[in-house]
Amino acid sequence: MDYRRQQEQEEHLDDAGDVTEWKKVAELRAIVQAQDPACKEEDDRSLRRFLRARGHNIGKASAMTLRYLQWKREEKPGGGAMITDEEVRNELVQEKLYMQGFDKQRRPLLYVFGARHFPARRDLDEFKRYVVYVLDRTCARLAAAGSGQEKFAAVADLRGWGYYSNCDIRAYLAGLEIMQNYYPERLGRVFLIHVPYVFMAAWKVVYPFIDDNTKKKFVFVADKDLHATLREAIDENNLAEEYGGKLKLVSPAIRSLKI
Repeated sequence: MDYRRQQEQEEHLDDAGDVTEWKKVAELRAIVQAQDPACKEEDDRSLRRFLRARGHNIGKASAMTLRYLQWKREEKPGGGAMITDEEVRNELVQEKLYMQGFDKQRRPLLYVFGARHFPARRDLDEFKRYVVYVLDRTCARLAAAGSGQEKFAAVADLRGWGYYSNCDIRAYLAGLEIMQNYYPERLGRVFLIHVPYVFMAAWKVVYPFIDDNTKKKFVFVADKDLHATLREAIDENNLAEEYGGKLKLVSPAIRSLKI
């Protein structure tokens, strides 16, 4: 499959990094920290992700990092504390996203159900908070795993997705902006499954806003290849029951009460 070659390339890029790259990270830190002392709170791996997201161009990476630090002050005051469950309660109760399991590369998994998102019911500001809520907790799972892995993967199930009932271009673009600009190089792979033809109308609108590095991480899976593709990437203990695995997805609202 085409994504296997991409996967191998990404694994190579995710190695410890060469001396030249780490020198550029140090240079990036010096430039950014001179303009914003808050940079000292960011670790080297974080700065490396910004550097990689801009093709190792120091000028572009420093501008991106500075924008991130400003966003962090504005959107995550109080030292970057995590958004609470209550701040995104309306999103949690819709049970459209589950943060459970890991793929075979030890990337935390997200199971997303697109037909459970209803633009008529969502508040855009709360949705943005929800995106940050999910990404922060996913990054925390990465840190807790201690595997050195820095990326996550997702299975996005679009069965039942309707253009008039579920399409939400504003929310899609808002989520994409947050992920690309403030959580660069965190996305490893998205398997888009059970994709209805009508979804491609929305995809054509969103696609131009996806940066080139991110575009190749979206894999459209035909129904006939679904079982083999998911089994190749995810072992049965981490594969949701809905797709023939043994992982029982638990309501996000219930899980949040246990955390």
